[in-house]
Amino acid sequence: MKDLVFADPRLLWLLTALFLLWLTAWALLPWWARRRRKAAALRFSSLETLSRLKPSKSLLLRRLVLGLRVLTLGLLILAMARPQTGRKQTQVRTEGIDIVLVLDTSGSMQALDLDGDRAIARRRNRLQVAKSVVEEFIRKRDNDQVGLVVFGDQAFTQCPLTLDHGIVATFLERIEIGIAGDGTAIGSALGTAVKRLKDSEAKSKVIILLTDGRNNAGTLSPAKAAEIAKTFGIKIYAIGAGTRGKAPFLVESFFGKQVVYEAVEIDEPSLEAIALETGGAYFRAQDEGALAAIYDQIDNLEKTEITMHTYMEYNERFRAFVLPALGLLLLEVGLLGTRFRKLP
Repeated sequence: MKDLVFADPRLLWLLTALFLLWLTAWALLPWWARRRRKAAALRFSSLETLSRLKPSKSLLLRRLVLGLRVLTLGLLILAMARPQTGRKQTQVRTEGIDIVLVLDTSGSMQALDLDGDRAIARRRNRLQVAKSVVEEFIRKRDNDQVGLVVFGDQAFTQCPLTLDHGIVATFLERIEIGIAGDGTAIGSALGTAVKRLKDSEAKSKVIILLTDGRNNAGTLSPAKAAEIAKTFGIKIYAIGAGTRGKAPFLVESFFGKQVVYEAVEIDEPSLEAIALETGGAYFRAQDEGALAAIYDQIDNLEKTEITMHTYMEYNERFRAFVLPALGLLLLEVGLLGTRFRKLP
């Protein structure tokens, strides 16, 4: 990419002074001519006949020719500012982070407690709130590969690791409650995520687990999954989503949809243990704002390293201004010495 720059751009301020000087001279020239006429050495009985004569076009053109001198000075100022062009090359080296987002899709994710500031009829369930926050998190990770794992009774990969975050967002939108069953197989979900990350050559490998319950399905325990993750250098961040105590659920009844409150227990000691085992951290989110803040905190903890080196090779371009300036100067001298010559 070629860019035009000036090695000494402060000289360009002289162009402003030159322009103002030219405007002043152009405005005062008629006044100066009238003053000279008043001081004429010869007197006539009457100038009425001469006043009716139209000014010669050569006089007007001569004033324009004098403008060539201003243009010449302007080009010389640009040349003194040392215009340069160069080819800029930027090399970007990134050491990305591979991230697998693990989302709980069990039946308890239907609770309406993360949208507590809204009327109950307008609240979103836990999964809908989580999807909204996760989508914003993905949008910020431009240089990282991101994958999705969902779990209920079973766990499976919803989207493999990819840099195409548009595809990840599409698969995220398709996640629904019950897509993997109503249970909570936290250990199996972590194991599936580890399989996706174990062969990764990324500088850092991270699992972000979001759940609202305790492990009650699957054949792999969360503790064992954490040990395996640690072996492969994979860090786990665990998030418990939901209020403490009872949470509202919308259920169908004989009288239509009704709100019932049920206790949902999150196994916080287990989640904290698996996070600490791998060098990660455990968080608790009781509303959407807290959940968004947690993902922001994880985003800040896991920064992608980006190194940029910029090179610029310059070529002097002052000749492009000096040569036209010399040409205009010669043209002015030629015109003032011939066609627009002024006799004393």
